[in-house]
Amino acid sequence: MYFLKPISDEVRLSQLIFNRHNKTMKLILGSIFACIAAILQAAGGYLPGIGYFLSPLATAPILLCSMFSIPFGVMSYFLTIMLLFILQPTELIVFPFTTGLLGLGIGASFHFFRKRLSIIATGTILLMLGIISLLFIFHFPVLGPAVSDSFSFLTTGSIFLFAFLYSWLWVEMALIIFKRVKMIIH
Repeated sequence: MYFLKPISDEVRLSQLIFNRHNKTMKLILGSIFACIAAILQAAGGYLPGIGYFLSPLATAPILLCSMFSIPFGVMSYFLTIMLLFILQPTELIVFPFTTGLLGLGIGASFHFFRKRLSIIATGTILLMLGIISLLFIFHFPVLGPAVSDSFSFLTTGSIFLFAFLYSWLWVEMALIIFKRVKMIIH
């Protein structure tokens, strides 16, 4: 079955090669990934319309950095949050709970799991928890004004379905992007 197939060992090999780089090179790469993520996330506030299509792409830099190294992925995640504090403070509540958390979770899960379904499930759970936290705990209208911030099973089920499909899309995109980026980093 497609979901139970192990994902290529190229990711694990690239992690070993990444660890051979000196610390300065790793810090530079992590910082570049954080800058790209902050710019893409801030685009939602600076460029109404097209910015809302660019903003979800902030997941990619955090995901890729986490695929290479969990500590540097975490560093990029927090550095992006600090950069957003300067660039676009309105995105500070969205990034840590959605796009950033998804990238960090999927990227880190490549270290722990081999099966596609396990990696997708990790991203699904983290994204779902992030959206539910924003919506039901902080009462932040992350899904827009049409969705009520009071708990309902229909809303929660819809969030789960969206989170699963979105995580699946990001896992597949990460594998494609990773193959191209690893040539540059090696």
